[in-house]
Amino acid sequence: MDTGNILFALGLTIFAGLATGIGSLMSFLSKDFNPKFLAGSLGFSAGVMIYVSLIEIFVKAKDALEAFYGPKQGYFITTISFFAGIAIIAVIDKMIPSYENPHEIGNIRRETSDQDGTDQKLMRMGLFSALAIAIHNFPEGLATFMGALSDPTLGISIAVAIAIHNIPEGIAVAVPIFYATKSKKKSFWLSFFSGLAEPVGALIGFFLLRNIFNDATFGIIFASVAGIMVYISLDELLPTAEEYGEHHIAIGGLIAGMAVMAASLLLFI
Repeated sequence: MDTGNILFALGLTIFAGLATGIGSLMSFLSKDFNPKFLAGSLGFSAGVMIYVSLIEIFVKAKDALEAFYGPKQGYFITTISFFAGIAIIAVIDKMIPSYENPHEIGNIRRETSDQDGTDQKLMRMGLFSALAIAIHNFPEGLATFMGALSDPTLGISIAVAIAIHNIPEGIAVAVPIFYATKSKKKSFWLSFFSGLAEPVGALIGFFLLRNIFNDATFGIIFASVAGIMVYISLDELLPTAEEYGEHHIAIGGLIAGMAVMAASLLLFI
């Protein structure tokens, strides 16, 4: 396999993953705590995740599995893999006690008397978001890398689309950590490193999975990723956005995130 193609594919994957750092930089535009900004940002992230999961990732997984197994069995396996992804992240969520669970956060305006507790909960939410984003960035990196190896044009399209939706994911990690620690440096690096799961996934995919990577493994991975992202959006991001801001701000952010993701995908039709 040509070394130049490998380096090109790896470079695209690094570019896509590190876009989370751009999101973290954007989160610093608001210097003081702003519940509306936090709610809008988290709603926006949820919109991006839900839209790209159901409109793009699930469909790509379905196409790949139908090509490998046939229409009926392929669609069935896609659906099972989607809900398996939901089950995996739900189990992880269930294992975290409610007092530590990042989405079990009371409205910050009701907790000013316990600022340390609020900061701790925000920090946990940011760290959990970073972990969750790293989990789904891992197979995304694998898919970007393999796609670029098979077709550089396809790889560029996937990398740019993933980079665009990684920006609000960077916001989702950096904003709560920034408000909890008041440290731009810490929030930036935690957000930045959550994106490194993409090139890590690419390298592991190349060295361990290249002999078995086909439409079936691609489809199962992508369908599971779609389920994980939908669960995170509905169970964590949106409830937290509702807690910290007005309902219409959270929903407005959700719709805006969907619109931005839709526009980015239209560029690559």
